[in-house]
Amino acid sequence: MLITRECDYAIRIIRALSSGDIMNVPTICEKESLTSAITYKMARKLEKAGLIKSYRGSAGGYALNCDLERTSLYDILTVIDSKMLLIECMQSGYDCLVNQPKQPCLAHKEFLRIQLNLNRELKDCSLAKLLHG
Repeated sequence: MLITRECDYAIRIIRALSSGDIMNVPTICEKESLTSAITYKMARKLEKAGLIKSYRGSAGGYALNCDLERTSLYDILTVIDSKMLLIECMQSGYDCLVNQPKQPCLAHKEFLRIQLNLNRELKDCSLAKLLHG
């Protein structure tokens, strides 16, 4: 599946933090109706990628650390799932018995076309556009 629950959580974490406030995980979870275990995990991935910043201490939490105009939906999704493919056979090095050089699989060709168009659309969708219209 292309957009997993983890990808959905990451987008919702960014949405919660788009207010500009520093928020702890329980506040993000309450605001976005998320479970804490996955929220902590996705927040760490987003922080490692530099998209959010963590603050320690009693008033700590997370804050947005990216420009919503310059960061795309593709950027968020690939932080969470670097492969982000429509179908398993599109992975590099996948050995498909049906898709062969002398007799290519027409379904694979169509999935590839769709994947390229989807990637372009995701890259064209800024977080500002996604979150604020």
